[in-house]
Amino acid sequence: MGTTEPDKFLFDKGTDALNAKKWLAAREFFKQVTETYTQSAYRPDAKLGLGDTYLGDGSSEALVLAINEFHEFLSFYPTNARADYAQYKLGMAHFRQMRDPQRDQTETKETIKEFEAFVARYPNSALMPEVRTKLREARDRLSGADFGVGLFYYRQRWYPGAIDRFKALLKEDPEFTTRDAVYFYLGDALIKAKQEAAALPYLEKLVQEFERSEFLLEAQKRIGELKAARPAGP
Repeated sequence: MGTTEPDKFLFDKGTDALNAKKWLAAREFFKQVTETYTQSAYRPDAKLGLGDTYLGDGSSEALVLAINEFHEFLSFYPTNARADYAQYKLGMAHFRQMRDPQRDQTETKETIKEFEAFVARYPNSALMPEVRTKLREARDRLSGADFGVGLFYYRQRWYPGAIDRFKALLKEDPEFTTRDAVYFYLGDALIKAKQEAAALPYLEKLVQEFERSEFLLEAQKRIGELKAARPAGP
């Protein structure tokens, strides 16, 4: 190989190939480092590089292999300076497999689990803003699935079921990005279930928390109607 540092040579070649998005070539270089130079100082980064080649590939099979690489890294090198990177990429490998709200949400739950672990373990990481953004996306996906079930019950006029589902959603994810819709449909379901007093606070939250919402005018109208219908005090 003509070098006194063959592990560094292979690692650098792998890094160049990775940066050029030549996933297979990069993988071969990184594998040589991890399998041949087990005591090399470059082995941890080569392990991460391997995971990144699979993540770059992006196929279902490759993403499973990426998850395995990042899991192994965290098992072998839990105190490594790049452990936060491995945890982030582990979350991203699950994130890339998330499905639409109407479909199975197993990968969404795994994404949330891994990103929550990141937030707990690496509070000072420079990757935190990106993790928080992706975590919010994943939570929105999961809450969107729950909202869809509640909306189905609402449209079927099974208001007790809708009320329970919407309340559970707000308890589980109070920061749900489109909670204005939850407030509105929960309020309306309560009105239709003859629980007008319980409906008012949700409609008022919608107005208080959202300057813009497709439900804003209708919510204001309902609030006016509910207050007008209140029995006068003594």
